[in-house]
Amino acid sequence: MNETAAARPAGAGPFSVFERMVAWRYLRSRRKETVISVIASISFLGIMLGVATLIVVMAVMNGFRAELLSRILGINGHLVVQPIDTPLEDYDAVAQRINGVAGVKFAIPLIDGQVLASGNVGAGTGALVRGVTGENLGKLTVVSTNIKHGSLVGFDQSEGVAIGQRMANNLGLVLGDSITLVSPDGDITPMGTTPRVKAYPIVAIFDVGMSEFDSSVIFMPFEEAQLYFNLEGRAQTIEVFVENPDDVDSLRQLVQIAAARQVFISDWRERNETFFSALQVERNVMFMILTLIVLVAALNIISGLIMLVKDKGRDIAILRTMGATRGAVMRIFLMTGAAIGVTGTVAGVVLGVLLCLNVERIRQFFSWISGTVLFNPELYFLSQLPAKMDVGETISVVLMALILSFLATLFPAWRAAKLDPVEALRYE
Repeated sequence: MNETAAARPAGAGPFSVFERMVAWRYLRSRRKETVISVIASISFLGIMLGVATLIVVMAVMNGFRAELLSRILGINGHLVVQPIDTPLEDYDAVAQRINGVAGVKFAIPLIDGQVLASGNVGAGTGALVRGVTGENLGKLTVVSTNIKHGSLVGFDQSEGVAIGQRMANNLGLVLGDSITLVSPDGDITPMGTTPRVKAYPIVAIFDVGMSEFDSSVIFMPFEEAQLYFNLEGRAQTIEVFVENPDDVDSLRQLVQIAAARQVFISDWRERNETFFSALQVERNVMFMILTLIVLVAALNIISGLIMLVKDKGRDIAILRTMGATRGAVMRIFLMTGAAIGVTGTVAGVVLGVLLCLNVERIRQFFSWISGTVLFNPELYFLSQLPAKMDVGETISVVLMALILSFLATLFPAWRAAKLDPVEALRYE
């Protein structure tokens, strides 16, 4: 141990008990320091609310993306195989070959068609009919595990259809009622093509929790869809569901080889690129905008500390004359400002987590208070407000708030350290 270290009094090193005690004393307000205390409190509240808001908004945005992705990919295939040269009459053989590709869960031959659906009330609504076998429909767990009324047992022989709960409500239909479908691709007559009109009994009603599907998708037995859309012996597409949706690039070539015919393959990212790109842009913009809340709170720390330095000029001069170094004075004010930032950030994280865990209850409460539907499912597609916290994202928010708070303390602390004790005492 060298002489300097031996001569240093116990507890007088950097961030010593003495420095922490003085910093804590400056955080406590006295009657004449009310303005400084108010600014410190506003800074604390600003950082807390900024961090909490960032965490909640990012969690809700992540929740929206995850829920939409799971529902969209739960009904639509990750890869869609479409014929190019000839109609897809060998759909069973092609689907079996694709099922043998490693990484593929299952492949489903499908028929899609646009129709006008009408029921007991209303003027009718546009709908998408998806022709699929009962076995393959059972593989779509997003649908098969959310059957609210009826059953998919014997779906192929039922000559009926499965519709969404929201469509049933809009058209005034219940289980056992008939829904009338009108397709423009009807019979060809000497007078031209006449629309095809047919009524189907409702054998099942599902509710996947995504209004776009619940209000517009109708599942029809595959053979019945072939007859209805004049596609006897053919399928329109084969939708491929894979183990990991992010692996579609590596599987695309293998699926094309397994098809053993000329096909065009598109993946879920291409079909939903605009939608998910818009979500990502909105998420990034919201992060930048809400970061300004934390930045404003950090600027409040600067103003509060500058006023504190000005108010404590005489105290700083006395500390300096008693032997306190410029580094000690700087560390005292660094700790004073950092304490506001750290406590505000911790409180913001706690508040943000609590809000995320109860976000749906909060939405329902404010809907009840205002008498309006917040986050209307017709506009936001989901029947509930989701929130999914990401650990890495939360850590980045915390680090950003701490860094801004620390940077905000540097200039006032530097000014305090540069204060000349002689000048400070002369003008007291």
